[in-house]
Amino acid sequence: STMARTALDEMSNSGAFTRSPSTFRNIISREPGSPFLPESGRYHLYISYACPWASRCLSYLKLKGLNKAISFTSVKPKWERTKEDDAHMGWVFPTSNTEEADAEIDPLHGAKSIRALYELASSNYSGKYTVPVLWDKKLQTIVNNESSEIIRMLNSEFNDIAENANLDLYPDHLRSQIDEVNEWTYDTINNGVYRCGFATKQEPYEEAVKKLYEALDKCEEILEKQRYICGNTLTEADIRLFVTLIRFDEVYAVHFKCNKKQLREYPNLFNYTKDVFQFPGMSSTVNMAHIKKHYYGSHPAINPYGIIPHGPNIDYSSPHDRQKFI
Repeated sequence: STMARTALDEMSNSGAFTRSPSTFRNIISREPGSPFLPESGRYHLYISYACPWASRCLSYLKLKGLNKAISFTSVKPKWERTKEDDAHMGWVFPTSNTEEADAEIDPLHGAKSIRALYELASSNYSGKYTVPVLWDKKLQTIVNNESSEIIRMLNSEFNDIAENANLDLYPDHLRSQIDEVNEWTYDTINNGVYRCGFATKQEPYEEAVKKLYEALDKCEEILEKQRYICGNTLTEADIRLFVTLIRFDEVYAVHFKCNKKQLREYPNLFNYTKDVFQFPGMSSTVNMAHIKKHYYGSHPAINPYGIIPHGPNIDYSSPHDRQKFI
């Protein structure tokens, strides 16, 4: 049988990291006749606090005020064996709710791992067992595991039951701008840090790190003139950028060798990251203990002894200067 895969298997012969696409791509829609209607209590979100892609989705859950309508569970931060009879390492649930702070047993099926959920949803799935997983309790399947699509659904399709229905993070007049920003920030920053960290040869690392810092410099310049990345209102593009920035100095600067400059050496980006962190609902989505335990503990090829660096322990709740943009 083919070996279960993780992101660590996605290195090409050239030494470059290439992320494969997500597989479950159903859409929750308010349209009549939709098999996945936005019903309260029907869906469950499985996340890891460590994972930037999953944290995007949790951010939307909190920002939109959907906590009561959509329940969520976080796995343990450090990858473990997902089955006794093969060597695959991945996201697992604790065996009790007291085993690890902020990690819970699977309340729906008592599954041991995220892998087990994929196997419940599909008997012939051959992709990676990633978070987030948006689960449908009614049809007992995975609706979607692509974070960029899940956040769009959470933004628009649940407004009848969302407490913050008026918050639109993908407004019509900014859509083309948001799409354009997403395109370059994903490639160079969100995935760019992974392309630095997972490179197995010098040349692809150099290429990725060059693109990463060109993009960070570009963000710094944009944020000189406006509060957020697409203007003076918070949008999807900010949430997608934030999940990488919040992990930058604590993890990526060390673990992924993104050390040309730290985030806190960029005045605008650093203050902007604090600003987004302090947006109501956001700080509860950031669990730095989980973040550090995961990265430093789950990639033995990069950090064989799993030592977690002591610092820098940045306080993102400290004052920022972004209110100057009204």
